[in-house]
Order: sequence, then C-alpha cells, then structure tokens
Amino acid sequence: MELNFKRHRRLRQSASMRSLVRETYLHHEDLIYPLFIVEGENKKNAVASMPGVYQVSLDLLPAEMDEIAALGIKSVILFGVPAEKDSTGTGAYHDHGIVQEATRIVKEHHPEMIVIADTCLCEYTDHGHCGVVEGAKVLNDPSLDLLAKTAVSQAKAGADIIAPSNMMDGFVAAIRKGLDDAGFEDVPIMSYAVKYSSAFYGPFRDAADSTPQFGDRRTYQMDPANRLEALREAQSDMDEGADFLIVKPALAYLDIMRDVKNEFNAPLVAYNVSGEYSMIKAAAQNGWIDEKAVVMEKLLGMKRAGADLIITYHAKDVAQWLNEK
Repeated sequence: MELNFKRHRRLRQSASMRSLVRETYLHHEDLIYPLFIVEGENKKNAVASMPGVYQVSLDLLPAEMDEIAALGIKSVILFGVPAEKDSTGTGAYHDHGIVQEATRIVKEHHPEMIVIADTCLCEYTDHGHCGVVEGAKVLNDPSLDLLAKTAVSQAKAGADIIAPSNMMDGFVAAIRKGLDDAGFEDVPIMSYAVKYSSAFYGPFRDAADSTPQFGDRRTYQMDPANRLEALREAQSDMDEGADFLIVKPALAYLDIMRDVKNEFNAPLVAYNVSGEYSMIKAAAQNGWIDEKAVVMEKLLGMKRAGADLIITYHAKDVAQWLNEK
C-alpha cells in the first residue's frame, strides 16, 4: 500500500533544527515583576502562600531593585500594603502614600526601570473593596473621583504607567481625564480591562492584605463563564483611552486572551496570578513537577495565546533561567 503523508518530524530532528523553526520566545523585556511594599524599616516578610515572594519595606527596596535590574528585568508593578486603612482608602491618593514613595525610590536608584503603579483602593480601604461603599453596595461613580486622584498622585511621583485594576465602569475615562487635566497626557494607562472574579486570587490577598471584609467582588469583576463580555469590556476601555489591555487571570483564560488579541491592536498583557504561581511552587516543592520546564511552558503558552507582556511572580526565576542559556 502506497502511503501519502507529510513528514513533520523533519523539522524536529535536532535542537538546532527545532531552534531554527521556533515560533515563540520569551525575553527579559516580556516580564513585569510584582512588588509588595510595606511601611516600616528592615522588613522582608515572607508571604506564606507564595513561596519566594516577600513584602519589602521602603528602606530595603533599593537592594531589591538592584537584584531585579541585575537579572535583566525591565519593568515592575508596585502594590502598596499600608499600615493604616480607612473607609475611602485615603492612603491610595496621598502624595506620600506607600506606592508613591516606592515609586520615587525606584526611579531614584534605577531611572531606566519602568514603574507601573497599580491603581486601586482595596489595599487601602478598611472594608477591602475597590471603591466607595454605602451599606453593602460598592458605589461606581463616587469611586471614579478617588481613582483619578490616585492615578494623578502616582504620576506626580514618577510612575511611568498607570494600571487601574478596580473594574468600575468608566474608570479609564475618569483616569485619562484626570491625568490629562493634571498635565500627564504622556502617561499611558495599562487597564485591567478583562478581570474575572476568580478563585485564583487568594494568595495575592494574603500578600496585599486586601481580602474583602464582607461579600465578594462579583458585582464589579466578571463572571468566569462569560466570553463576549470580555470583548465589551475591552472595547469600552479602548474607547476611553486605554493604551494596554490586561487579561486577568491568564492560565484559565487563554481563549479570552486570543479573542482580545484578535480584536484589538493594543499591547496585550497577561496577568499570571498568584494562585497559578502558588500551585506550581507547591507541586515543585513536593517533587511532583519540573518547575523550570512547567513555568517556561506555561508562559510560552500565554505568549502563543497573544500576550505581548506577562506580569508574573516567576519573573526573577525566568530571568535567571534566560541568563543561563
């Protein structure tokens, strides 16, 4: 019997041949490393649910940044963990708030480093929600003013990119107007445009001390069952002035990432969230998986799905592995 088939294995015969035809790569420039900043001195608090991740005080931040820069990482995203909280998240938009101070320190020691400021209220409010609360309801429009104030104060401190993560309707429009009115027309917005109400966020809430004190965030974050809603959210943010679009989480939403990439021409950012990180760390610590191989395969999958950039707690490890090549 004469067989007629294609010999795809011709292009897999050696490492050199596989390298020659490889379609997707990870680079240092793809990586954005999240940092949790706490008040106080000489603090480097391990996050129990995220092995290898720490809360770092401002005085230790220069040394932390030296390590990050030496690894070749070009961008960080800052999350503040303030000592005091209140009902309206005052610390988020104080000109000397924890993220604002951290931004100044990073830019002073590593001016070339891209500083992305997470713009949200949940780490600063005593109820743990991302906006102004009345009764059990998170109010949309009154929250916008505070988010815009937060973005402007972060831009004043030197943030290169504003990354609003609150999922209030109109948040990009309000922040864009606030930045423009304050003279920060050139500061781009990296919008958490497609942010699902996910069970993968648990370890992050330990790290950022941002667990809601009542209810949940399903009235403003998206239903994991929805696909078309992601496109509506992304379209709104693009119309309002977003410069980057984030899909969060990443691993369980690669289909959404590809949809967004196909529909919009803005840079797409995958947020490889805390739960995704912790699962791999736990499995690796138990000897169940090859951590390096699994992490690299996972992040390549995100890039293949359309991500141009990846926010990931694995960034230090990945940068080190890339340096060893």
